[in-house]
Amino acid sequence: MGNDAVLADLKAKFEAGDVDTVLVCMVDMQGRLMGKRFHAGHFVASAWEETHCCNYLLATDLEMGTPDGYASTSWERGYGDYVMKPDLDTLRPVPWLDGTMMVMCDVLDHHTHEEVPHAPRSILKKQVNRLKAMGYDAMCATELEFFLFEKSFDQIRKEGFRELEPISGYNEDYHILQTTKEEHVMRPIRNHLWNAGIPVENSKGEAETGQEELNIKYAPAMETAEYHSIAKNAVKEIAWQHGHAATFLPKWHHDKVGSSSHVHQSLWAEGRPIFFDEKDSLGMSAVMKNYMAGLLKYAADYTYFMAPYINSYKRFMKGTFAPTRIIWSVDNRTAGFRLCGDGTKAVRVECRIPGSDVNPYLAMAGMLAAGIAGIEEGLELQPPTTGDVYQGDTGMIPGNLRTARDALHGSTMLRAAMGDEVVDHYARAAEVEIEEFERVVTDWEIARGFERA
Repeated sequence: MGNDAVLADLKAKFEAGDVDTVLVCMVDMQGRLMGKRFHAGHFVASAWEETHCCNYLLATDLEMGTPDGYASTSWERGYGDYVMKPDLDTLRPVPWLDGTMMVMCDVLDHHTHEEVPHAPRSILKKQVNRLKAMGYDAMCATELEFFLFEKSFDQIRKEGFRELEPISGYNEDYHILQTTKEEHVMRPIRNHLWNAGIPVENSKGEAETGQEELNIKYAPAMETAEYHSIAKNAVKEIAWQHGHAATFLPKWHHDKVGSSSHVHQSLWAEGRPIFFDEKDSLGMSAVMKNYMAGLLKYAADYTYFMAPYINSYKRFMKGTFAPTRIIWSVDNRTAGFRLCGDGTKAVRVECRIPGSDVNPYLAMAGMLAAGIAGIEEGLELQPPTTGDVYQGDTGMIPGNLRTARDALHGSTMLRAAMGDEVVDHYARAAEVEIEEFERVVTDWEIARGFERA
């Protein structure tokens, strides 16, 4: 549908009284939806062309601070504007909010109207276009894991994030009885997202108390990132509407299993799965083997994009179904990379490293860049690992944010694929997180050393 038809349809909905608000959204570095709420009449009249936002939105942290050290903007440079350019192809209803629709935006330089290189949407789009130039389409899916809690966000915050009680009292992995108790939240999540045009497949209880998983259908990479970002926002808003809190913090308690966001991926061309070769014992084509070898070789380089915070690395513990080693295996849920659908046209690679706090645009961009490098370099894929993959002498996933930051900063592959500006920008984002953590005295330190040190 062209812009004229989209706008005509929206205008008709506005005049009929069905729509009065349009959320005009960009995705920030942290994967959150940022933007403005437009009156639908004004959006249809003119704001559909563009609006503006402060450029600090792509140089901030989870607290919405203004840390120094970014080349793109600063106090010295005055914190100017970016242009938010609505992509009308993404206009969709927001059924959990009355009279509301949403549109996603590209972020443009105010003066040149070129896409801002370090905007997450721009970063993923660049890698998708690189693959298109090679004749391939990137298809992906993400799994969203999160915890639901008995109390609301406001209650939990006012109580200092203490005595957190999940919505259930026992491991609810695939558990129908327990998840029935949570249907007052999960059912509207599924139905509202479906009615928003997001192809939800299912939800299930995950392997911990109060832990949920939401699965969305395989789609082109750009659509998958959009689905993920909108779904994550919706989960929080719908949980809030029902008096509960939902967290995507990867490890909210040291005694609890963490939350991940596994990413499935494959390449297609003209409707055909390029990863499939019926003559191969596992159904893997030569292109797939090159691609996977690239994922493995450069895993440390793009780990920051899969694990962007201090807390992200608390997940990587043996015996928890979270990976610790850079290896691949056939249908083994403890490997960093799992081969799924072996021997069938659905053969694909699942990267199990990303946590639930991931920005999907950045994570998929990093993986696609590594896969492209594997194809271009003709890398050979080593045989799969078998047995207990927590053991062995294979390469380790970076164990903390500082190590991941250094790998990102030193990556010649990512600098070639994304540009120096992008790599330096996100390396600085990692430094900001480290600096903030290191200046804080934690409860653990006080309890451990107050009397005994």
